[in-house]
Amino acid sequence: MSARTARVALAAILLAAACARTTATTSGRPAPRRYPVVPAAAAASALPTSIPAPPPERWLGLLGEYGDGPLWRIVAEQDGHLQLVDSALHVTRLVERGDARFVTEPAGERADFERDATGHGTALLLGSARLPRNEIEPRAGTNQLRIKPLRPVDELRAEALAAAPPAEAGPFKPNDLVELVKLDSTIRLEIRYATTNNFLGTRFYDEPRAFMQRPAAEAVVRANRALRPLGYGLLIHDAYRPWYVTKMFWDATPPDTRWLVADPAQGSRHNRGAAVDLTLYDLATGRPIEMPSTYDESTERAYADYPGGTSRQRWHRALLRRVMEAEGFRVNPQEWWHFDHDTWRSYGINNVPFDKIPPTH
Repeated sequence: MSARTARVALAAILLAAACARTTATTSGRPAPRRYPVVPAAAAASALPTSIPAPPPERWLGLLGEYGDGPLWRIVAEQDGHLQLVDSALHVTRLVERGDARFVTEPAGERADFERDATGHGTALLLGSARLPRNEIEPRAGTNQLRIKPLRPVDELRAEALAAAPPAEAGPFKPNDLVELVKLDSTIRLEIRYATTNNFLGTRFYDEPRAFMQRPAAEAVVRANRALRPLGYGLLIHDAYRPWYVTKMFWDATPPDTRWLVADPAQGSRHNRGAAVDLTLYDLATGRPIEMPSTYDESTERAYADYPGGTSRQRWHRALLRRVMEAEGFRVNPQEWWHFDHDTWRSYGINNVPFDKIPPTH
């Protein structure tokens, strides 16, 4: 992730929008550009009532980040035009003049793009400056950024299963973990940690299942039902996570990127059964909805109010957040997909594996 430190204010640049896998300290994390998260009420009021139209396909490969320092730019689509967002918080509209050729409005400065054979932008020619593209996205044809585990995961699993979670003072409510799909069969699952399609490229769960403490689970069900008249449903990537898996994440992750994961000495809200990673899917097609970043992405594109991408992607991200916050969840500012239920403090750290959780009634 870039070490750029300039702030980008949502009010100035996010015109259409409204886990870490961790909520622990980010000490050691490269200093990020900050995208303040607006209050839930403001986010809801800023959501247009109609879904934005998709941009022309010829523009899609141009979207992204270019340059660095004072010449850093986001190229985003907004309401049928491209725009630049710079490190001084300015938004500049682009007017198309030809094939990958634009000018800024109103100054009329050249803004042309170099592209590869697939139409993917490789550089932005802004006036007399050439801004190379920052290739921060997953590789073409994939939807997951990866890091290499420090040690074989089988070794880490054996050690984690033999370890014990940290002691907590409490008092806590009794566990009442319930299975989401047993409460609402229209909730869909794509549990990445039960596959190799995750940030460490290996399986951590034996079964693709999703559990939450009952109040949080019922809130997810209500959010899913609120989405149905709009043609959407909820697709779950992760929910309750046994503590031993959090320890595996920590021990597998290189020290310089441990800001990605929760410290097992503190536990995570996933361990308490009150956090969920999720996105939207289209009821008509069953396909996941495109967002400004991929799930579990370790770039600033994952921020809850990142101003890049398209109006349509940001609209969907804002819709997800609106329905979740209406049911007592709060978004993680650095991960648009991660939501914590307001009851998370009521539950202790759990380490029970999925197959030992009592059946849902």
